[in-house]
Amino acid sequence: MAHINLLPWRVKDREKKKKDFITIMVGVAIVTAVVAYLWISHAQGKVDHQTQRNQILKTEIASLESKVSELNDLQQRRDDLLALMKLIRDLEGTRSVIVHHFDELVRALPDGVYLVSVKREGAVMSIEGFAESNNRVSSFMRNLDASEWYAEPNLASVDAAPSQGGQANAFSMTVKTVVSKAQQALQDQEEQ
Repeated sequence: MAHINLLPWRVKDREKKKKDFITIMVGVAIVTAVVAYLWISHAQGKVDHQTQRNQILKTEIASLESKVSELNDLQQRRDDLLALMKLIRDLEGTRSVIVHHFDELVRALPDGVYLVSVKREGAVMSIEGFAESNNRVSSFMRNLDASEWYAEPNLASVDAAPSQGGQANAFSMTVKTVVSKAQQALQDQEEQ
């Protein structure tokens, strides 16, 4: 005898396939959610790790910048001290030069010439004074020109001095101070 199934087997089959499909979809959704969670967790861990490394680098950079700033300050202080030492050496080296200039000025001064004012601006000395005659002023200029400490005497003016009753001549002149070999030798000796 033949078995005939009159029950709606297609509906049952369809419901079974639908149930299987939903089960597979839920399983795939769960697996996808788990994989997505793991991937996001892994990516977030990497981001957190890189953030920590960046923070370490920032603190190291800040530390190095403070050290560089300290080095720059020390370099500036060093440069200032070297400039001060050079200035002191230059002053020490030229300390006796002014004595030699005045000594040579006195040696070049002939009898009958009296100085009233001696001013120095850089390498130029301005000299004012009185002389008994124009010849004495000329002699004074020749003596200065012959000196190794002075060069290029230039007479600015010679006038009869009214306060001296016309007996003396007031004169004004400039002369350049020079660095001679003798001065250089003195400076070298003082530096040693």
